[in-house]
Amino acid sequence: MARKVVSRRALREEAEAAEKAGVSTEKATKKAPKKKAAKRKTTSRSRATKEVRLKALWGVFNQSMRRVAVFEYNEHRKAEKMAAELTEKAKSPHFVQRIKEEIEE
Repeated sequence: MARKVVSRRALREEAEAAEKAGVSTEKATKKAPKKKAAKRKTTSRSRATKEVRLKALWGVFNQSMRRVAVFEYNEHRKAEKMAAELTEKAKSPHFVQRIKEEIEE
C-alpha cells in the first residue's frame, strides 16, 4: 500500500500563514506530529567477580599424568629428586610440573 506523500513546502506555508495570523503552529496544521515516548535506558547488572587467589606448587607426576606428590614452590630440588628416584624404582618416567591451586580461606 502506498502512503500519501507529505508536502513539506505546503506545511511550511501553512505554518507561516498561521504565525502571521497569530494562531499557534501546532493548531494550524491538520496533524500534529506525535511525540515518541522516551525510551528508558536499560542498565545491566554486573555481578561482582569473585577474586580467586592461586598458590603455585610443584607436582610430581607419572606417565599417565597422575599426581604422585606435591611440594611447595620453594622445594623444587626435593621434587626433582623424588621424580628421579621414582623413575629409577618404578621404571616408568616421572616428571615435575608446576601446578596452581586455589587458596581456601
